Amino acid sequence: MRQADVTRNTSETKIQIAINLDGTGKAELASGVPFLDHMLDQIARHGMIDLKVVANGDTHIDDHHTVEDVGITLGQAFAKAVGDKAGITRYGHSYVPLDETLSRVVIDFSGRPGLEFNVPFTRARVGDFDVDLSIEFFRGFVNHAGVTLHIDNLRGINAHHQIETVFKAFGRALRMALEIDPRASGVVPSTKGSL
Repeated sequence: MRQADVTRNTSETKIQIAINLDGTGKAELASGVPFLDHMLDQIARHGMIDLKVVANGDTHIDDHHTVEDVGITLGQAFAKAVGDKAGITRYGHSYVPLDETLSRVVIDFSGRPGLEFNVPFTRARVGDFDVDLSIEFFRGFVNHAGVTLHIDNLRGINAHHQIETVFKAFGRALRMALEIDPRASGVVPSTKGSL
């Protein structure tokens, strides 16, 4: 059962996340940051991951701590749910278009955190959401899931589309990387024998 429940409580945020990596894309989202909920829904739907997020953060200051800590907690949940990684495909990639925008995400469940984030945002905010918080989300995820993640927005002029294609491609890349490979049942996908 590739499932996990993780709680993170700090003086800035209180976060509970439950995931099922073999779900149907069902999402229950209450992060307190509406645009983040919209993006988390993309991960669940396109990754076929059941995802429940409840967060209570200091959004009266700004959304930074909540967005970053949701990324951290989600990363912890993935690390817990995937376990020793035996039998997984390990690598995943996806290209996702949305109108004029095209983004690519490539992920490796390597055990080594690394983030390359190349998104030349065309404006600073989407509604009330500071676009710079998207990198904070992914940095938190990468550092706590132990994955290598390359995110590239290849073209686009609408910042909403830029972020949304990134999150959709991230969900699709997760789905590919976490698929069980029937030809490698029980085998950790590394010549080292562990990840």
